[in-house]
Amino acid sequence: MSLSITLPKEYGYVLLTATATFFVSTWHGMRVAPFRKAAKMPYPNAYATTSDIDKADSEERKKAMYLFNCAQRAHANFMENYNSTLPAILIAGLKFPLTSAAVGAVWTVCRVLYARGYTRADKEQGKGRYAGMAFWLCQAVLYGMTGWMGVQMFM
Repeated sequence: MSLSITLPKEYGYVLLTATATFFVSTWHGMRVAPFRKAAKMPYPNAYATTSDIDKADSEERKKAMYLFNCAQRAHANFMENYNSTLPAILIAGLKFPLTSAAVGAVWTVCRVLYARGYTRADKEQGKGRYAGMAFWLCQAVLYGMTGWMGVQMFM
């Protein structure tokens, strides 16, 4: 049995959007390092614990540890969502290439806004991340398009 898939001409946009997510993923990982350095958190500690923060020698270091945790959490949140969103972009793009590429691009921008907002020193309790929360809507649209493709295959 042979199976062939014909990709729409516009699928190149989908691949460019997917490529952009690779760079944002790398950026997330690299972005944590300066926050780690400022917090003076040694490897392999993934986060500053409450006791680490309580023992900090200054308010500035406590804030640096808090922001390090925020940077780590933004990166972790990205990774938690990336493993289902990237395939959704690629799969939905088979039938809806322009929409998938556009929604995927907005998702990518929102992930940058989320990470940058989460680590804003002037925002308390990570509330700056709200700037990029539209990524959830983008994910829902991508998941919906992918699911709709499956439904259409059975109809």
